[in-house]
Amino acid sequence: MRLLLSPKWMAWHVLTLGAMVTCGFLAVWQWGRAGSAMGSALNIGYGLQWPLFAIFFGVMWWRFLRLEVAGLREQEAGGDEPPADGHGGTVTAPATTTTTATTATAAEPELSGVPAQPAAPVAAGVPAAAAATAETAATSSGRPSPFTARPAGVSAPRATDPQLRAYNEELARLAARQEETSS
Repeated sequence: MRLLLSPKWMAWHVLTLGAMVTCGFLAVWQWGRAGSAMGSALNIGYGLQWPLFAIFFGVMWWRFLRLEVAGLREQEAGGDEPPADGHGGTVTAPATTTTTATTATAAEPELSGVPAQPAAPVAAGVPAAAAATAETAATSSGRPSPFTARPAGVSAPRATDPQLRAYNEELARLAARQEETSS
């Protein structure tokens, strides 16, 4: 019950109900258009689709809620396991030469089912403001956000997927060939 009343889930409740009500209004509007002089079978199709969209929103809300509850139960039962990366492995930090500014964890774990992570490592020589930005930009999995600037001294992780590596090599080869033909 406490989970349902958390601010994050209150926002999900409002957004889901809003989307479902909007889909209902759009379905009624399309049925009205289908019965008018300018209506067509296309309006009937849309009138049938909008309720399906509303059901989809409700089903996904229920699925996300069940996943959240299952994650919290798993955390309470086993609690000491590291979070999975979604592909069967565990999340590991890349090996870099950094110094840790602080290793304090949050006072209470998040409600998302992911245990609290230690603060992100900060590269030596980075100003405190940049370090704070990098630290607050960390995702719930403890990895830095891909949408912020990379801290100084940290390189992009190398691809371990052979297909991705082959694709990148092919792109590099095509770029080199383009350079040769344009010169």
